[in-house]
Amino acid sequence: MHLFMTETFQDMGLSQPVFDAISDLGYINPTPIQQQAIPVLLKGTKDFVGLAQTGTGKTAAFGLPLLSLIDTSIKLVQGLVICPTRELCIQIDKDFDDYGKYMEDFHHVAVYGGSSIDNQIRQIKKGVQIVVATPGRLIDLIERKAIKLDSVTHVVLDEADEMLNMGFKEDIDHILSHATARQAAWLFSATMPKAVKRISETFMNNPVEVKVNSELTAKNIKHVYYQCQSHHKYETLKRLIDVNPGMYGIVFTRTRAEAQDITEKLLKEGYEIDALHGDLSQQQRDKVMSRFRDKTIKLLIATDVAARGIDVDSITHVINYALPDETEIYTHRSGRTARAGKSGVCISILHTREMGKLRDIEFMTKSKFEKLDIPSGREVCEKQFFSFIEKLKKSDISHGDYENYLPYLNEQFADMSKDEVIQRVASLEFNRFLEYYEKAGDLNSSDNRGRQGNYSRLFISLGEKDGFYKAAFLEFLLDTTGHTKAQLGKIELMDAYSFVEVDNNIATEFIAAFSGKKFRGREIKIELSGERSGGGGGFDRGGNRNRSGGGRGSYGGGGGGGTYNRSERRSSDRSGAGSGRSYGGDRDGGGRKDSGPYKKKY
Repeated sequence: MHLFMTETFQDMGLSQPVFDAISDLGYINPTPIQQQAIPVLLKGTKDFVGLAQTGTGKTAAFGLPLLSLIDTSIKLVQGLVICPTRELCIQIDKDFDDYGKYMEDFHHVAVYGGSSIDNQIRQIKKGVQIVVATPGRLIDLIERKAIKLDSVTHVVLDEADEMLNMGFKEDIDHILSHATARQAAWLFSATMPKAVKRISETFMNNPVEVKVNSELTAKNIKHVYYQCQSHHKYETLKRLIDVNPGMYGIVFTRTRAEAQDITEKLLKEGYEIDALHGDLSQQQRDKVMSRFRDKTIKLLIATDVAARGIDVDSITHVINYALPDETEIYTHRSGRTARAGKSGVCISILHTREMGKLRDIEFMTKSKFEKLDIPSGREVCEKQFFSFIEKLKKSDISHGDYENYLPYLNEQFADMSKDEVIQRVASLEFNRFLEYYEKAGDLNSSDNRGRQGNYSRLFISLGEKDGFYKAAFLEFLLDTTGHTKAQLGKIELMDAYSFVEVDNNIATEFIAAFSGKKFRGREIKIELSGERSGGGGGFDRGGNRNRSGGGRGSYGGGGGGGTYNRSERRSSDRSGAGSGRSYGGDRDGGGRKDSGPYKKKY
């Protein structure tokens, strides 16, 4: 719904000092949310709900009218802005510095956890007209009687949906109940869940509601996706980073544990990245964000909650390591790129099972998602090589006495051709990439590409009856072999045995790592797998192949017989059903009484 279609800020009725300040900032044409919100908010007495994703100019939408309405001759808190995170709090406060630079006697303060509350109290006591706060710290100040809200005329709830997701519902209720003199409440949110709707119904009087179509705010974003097997997601992420040497972006994960795991792996491999998630202290978060803003690090691995408040115009890529459950969260993530009129790319790394969710997002956002093939190792190396050559050509040699070293350089390279010198320089940068990607397989998942021909399937004489569950079995395999999860494919955990896919390049080493190894006194058998049918075929206690089905004491026994054939699958041979005791089980195939979960000390 478009209530107002004001063409420029000059037509909106902002106070002169505020208009002069944004003119200095180069603001001319308002964004859709600003077009529709500012004229309503300038009336000062209308409650308002604005639904728009990140990157649409929401801070100016409420900030410009708020600064236009306050009376700087009164040194009491008149405007209160509540937001979910420290980063967003600081960013809004910084924007108010810019918007209010021509306002005489204008004072504002940001209050948030992780910073000295005594300093914040001192600033409030000096007299401020606007307070920007996180809910927890504001409650603390109210309880200490360091701040009074009875003079507040306008309350802004920014990122309301995220505050409720973070568990601030009771805090918001408490704060709003203290702002008894308010003339208007303005709520801004990317989404409108029931909890946000309840706040609007409880604390607002017939609010004007505006929803900005995400199509209008995402026209410069290119949406693409790559499809891979789930166990290839990390490797796919690495290739996408490597094939985009100029990438400056955010990788979104579902959980903080996943964010930390990916970060640790990439750091070990020399990538300039860091994590941003809820386990970090405020000091650590500040340090990470400072390094990201000055581009010391080029990539953030973040959860949705931790990424709130990131306001960086030059982000080139957003990567969904996993698709979010809600369409609104996707648009919120993608809105981190393509800001300030720039273009950007939103990448999703998908498993086949996520295609339905992708189609829902595509339909709801009215965006076309392009499927791309995961880059090959050769493509990655080419991109990196061309990027290196460009950097080499543009390198600044004006600072330094390089001419003094030319005689020495000429002497050292006298016996080499120009081509050889160039190749040697390139090798310093590219040997790592060439070695890593030389034998890299195809990771594209359609028609099972990326698995066939690149993996060996191994049989291992351990299973659920030995106390394993899938995660514990994976840990056991990695502990025993010293290999990484990225080098393993599909794991099929059966009752008394298992099948594991491993990269062809490490299959021999993987098998050798189990040589002579025992588990609970029993030697572990491992070999390249053929096709097996039925439940009884397998290996006897001595490690010999038992082709006739579940005989007494075989690892596969006790679960229904079958005939093993080296060249083809055979139908189950019911007459061969093993009635004998299986190696870790009783007559009906139950597990051993003493078999507990796998623990690292085995």
